[in-house]
Amino acid sequence: MLSRILIKNYILIDELELELDKGLNIITGETGAGKSILINAIDIAFGAKAGKEVIKTGADKAVIEITILNEKQNITWLFEEYGIDITGEEIILSKEITQTGSRSRVNGCLVNQEFIRVFRELFLDIHSQHQTYSFLQSKHHITLLDSYIKNQQLDEYKKGYERYKTLLADLENLQNASKKTEEQLDFLKFQVNEIEEASINSLTEDEELSNELNVLENVEKLKELTGSSYWSISGDDGSIIDSLFQIKANLAKASSLDSNLEETETRLINAIETLKEISSSLRDYSSSLENDTERINSVQERLFLLDKLKRKYGGSIEKVIETGNSLRKELDGIEFSTQNIEALKSEISNIETDLMELAKKISDKRKDYAKVLSSLIVEKLEKLELPKVRFEIGFETVPLSPNGIDKVEFLISTNISEDLKPLAKVASGGEISRVMLAIKTIFAQADNIDTVVFDEIDTGISGKTSQAVADEVKELAKYMQIIMITHQAIIASKSDRHLYISKIQSDKTSVKIQVLEGEEKLKALAELASGGITHESVNFAKMLINK
Repeated sequence: MLSRILIKNYILIDELELELDKGLNIITGETGAGKSILINAIDIAFGAKAGKEVIKTGADKAVIEITILNEKQNITWLFEEYGIDITGEEIILSKEITQTGSRSRVNGCLVNQEFIRVFRELFLDIHSQHQTYSFLQSKHHITLLDSYIKNQQLDEYKKGYERYKTLLADLENLQNASKKTEEQLDFLKFQVNEIEEASINSLTEDEELSNELNVLENVEKLKELTGSSYWSISGDDGSIIDSLFQIKANLAKASSLDSNLEETETRLINAIETLKEISSSLRDYSSSLENDTERINSVQERLFLLDKLKRKYGGSIEKVIETGNSLRKELDGIEFSTQNIEALKSEISNIETDLMELAKKISDKRKDYAKVLSSLIVEKLEKLELPKVRFEIGFETVPLSPNGIDKVEFLISTNISEDLKPLAKVASGGEISRVMLAIKTIFAQADNIDTVVFDEIDTGISGKTSQAVADEVKELAKYMQIIMITHQAIIASKSDRHLYISKIQSDKTSVKIQVLEGEEKLKALAELASGGITHESVNFAKMLINK
């Protein structure tokens, strides 16, 4: 369960800290006071997307920190996989949103989105108005049914189906490739051979050859320059080396008279050795230079070939190599396709047979569980003041799809005289709320979820229906923590903890949360019931609390 929530610099909140109880935690407040801000913050901490716009104006970052008491979930395997320490039942989940992104931590350790997804499935389920809309769309009904069944065969099917789709795509590509004309194929082979026969050595071969050609074409000038430099350094009388040796002899005498000159003498000796090495390099380089007309012609021909390839295949050696690899892959695919299309068709046929067999087993299991789930939903809806309700899960067989061979749709009739029709076309706002509450209650109990959040699940109901919803939520709160935003005094009266959210307008807007008890709770219920605090509304609130 969620035991503590700390929020800083989030939308209208400077800093807010509140504690939650087991059981039913009710949130009330005036319209626009910011009740949904709290629910959204919980949602974001548990992985919902959040942009920098949630950071309070003037702040650098927003922080949401939630303390969770884990009393029934086995999370050792998950924490060990991510190297997170477990110390007792308390888990700290935190979300930090900055101008450039967001980070999630559990017990101080950074975690990724996949961890948060698994973690959320264990501890939290939020039902919002957006989710109600999703529930009404038939495309989501098969997912809802499967989440109730938890059928491992479906995971096996989905993996097989992904393989099946991949093979179908491969077959299509091979068939398209095999349709190329003989002329197209010959031209493709010519291109591949032209590039491969060039045997390009490296990505910089053209640059290396250009530099070599420049040297070959300037041999005489290079010989003259390097040879004269060598003679200047190490030639006969009057060379630089001779002069330095004379200076060295003078410094040797000077340093014998003043030891401070010893370091200068050493540096001169090192300089002479370096200059001698330079002289040797220049001599060797000059001696190695030869006029090689044959090599000049060879390099020029190679550069001409590389330039031609660059013009035809992309403008650079790298592009030529990439194009060659791509064309080779295409050619290999064509040659492969003509030999393997039939083998691939056979493999696809075998996989299709296996998938169909598995899909039928999944469909049979869905239909069995659909009867159970429909019965449970009807039972819940009858308790929620829909005594004549009928609810069924309809099936239609479709070709193989990612979900098997079933199209699933929730069907309902709330009046005895009406036929079953799609949920979205029949139910009123109040009826939809009760259907969603029934489904959520059943799923949450089946999943053993710790905390369920209802964001205005009581839309469109009143009177006896409100009482029925209140009783159902209170019963559910015996088994898990419920956090619920409501505008119904009857429902709010069942709270184990009542939180009141108000908006404070001064020089800036902020949000305040109070825990209501005693007279404060009584007044809040009276105001919810009648829009004001009167003698009658207070008496009604007392009656609700004592009921």
